[in-house]
Amino acid sequence: MPENRGQDGESLWKFAEARGISRRHFLRLMAVGGATAVLAACAIPETPDATQPLPPPPADSLGSVAPARFKDPSPFIVHDDKSMEARLENMQGLITPNRHFFVRNNSVSLDLNPDTWRLSIEGDAVANPLELTYADILGLPSRVLMCYLECGGNHRAMFDIVQGQAASGTQWKTGGIGNGEWVGASLRDVLTLAGISDNAASVLLIGLDTESPEQGFRRVIPVEKAMHPDTLLAYTLNGEPLPRDHGFPVRALVPGWVGSSSIKWLGRIVVSSGQLWTRNNTTSYVLIGDDYPPEGEAQGKVAGMQSIKSALALPWPSDLSSGLHRIHGYAHSPYGHIARVEWSADGGAVWNDAELPGPQPQYSWARFEFAWDAETGERVIMTRATDAAGNTQPDRVPFNEKGYLFNQPVPHPIRVA
Repeated sequence: MPENRGQDGESLWKFAEARGISRRHFLRLMAVGGATAVLAACAIPETPDATQPLPPPPADSLGSVAPARFKDPSPFIVHDDKSMEARLENMQGLITPNRHFFVRNNSVSLDLNPDTWRLSIEGDAVANPLELTYADILGLPSRVLMCYLECGGNHRAMFDIVQGQAASGTQWKTGGIGNGEWVGASLRDVLTLAGISDNAASVLLIGLDTESPEQGFRRVIPVEKAMHPDTLLAYTLNGEPLPRDHGFPVRALVPGWVGSSSIKWLGRIVVSSGQLWTRNNTTSYVLIGDDYPPEGEAQGKVAGMQSIKSALALPWPSDLSSGLHRIHGYAHSPYGHIARVEWSADGGAVWNDAELPGPQPQYSWARFEFAWDAETGERVIMTRATDAAGNTQPDRVPFNEKGYLFNQPVPHPIRVA
């Protein structure tokens, strides 16, 4: 490693270059988080070493592969042909490499031609409806964000595991999440080109995946979120064009909101002067239960913003030898930086502070770690995070039928031999 790498930009660049980081990616990382962000990105290569064979797929990773799912399934827990859960234990640095980034689709992945792709912007709240090409989007001012993306159903299985009441839907444990460096144009710039009116209220994002519900997966976001400069039309992930499983050529990126808001293979935007309602804010992506009063035409509380969470970067369940271990994990919040992560090995009677090493750019998750002296037997570790605004993971989350936004501390089972 280079000496004085925090001060010597050239030696830091040589260090990053030797680990497969492109010059363009290096400069973006420096702009986002400085030397610490570069070093975090170097912790895992952006792509697998082609000289090393992939490990054999774990038993629970085996399954049928849809013809148009492009990503190698072996690093994942494969739930079905559209859902591949990441293994947090495969992640050591701040950035999730593209090959480890989780997949949640509502149809088979699309293989679109950027030369013929078009994005239309229309609706009663724009004065100048227009159609943009891929080159048009690339020609707009770009923004770079280090941002986590999380499925609204991440941790859904915990309603059953922890509370004994199963919710419907894919039984994600802790791996329906990834953290990446995204580049794209601000959605605000596109809406401004279309002449968005002062009375605009809702923005409907529609994908080109016509096999999805409603013949194109779609989510409504309020105009305030659509016009935030950090809501992006993203076209790169971790220094590469978007992978096809992740929305190539262009997808939405809505920081801090459930992943279904960040529509893939984006093809159409409708701007309305009224509140829009679709399947995905009336019956789906809605918290339905006794503790969630209906909102508008929705059957419950619409799942918009994500919730504060933390998770260990260990298999579920885990097997460890007795003795001292350095344990790490990830925590994140849509409300601000993670200020504190605590851990408990005795069911929550005593909580200890974990360390928060490394950078935490805005919208990024935070890496935490702690030393644990493991004693032989069946053990459980719990973690809880608190953000800079004072939000903390709750002791209990009221049940909702579809299992969205579970975020109480998770008792992670560990067998110590």
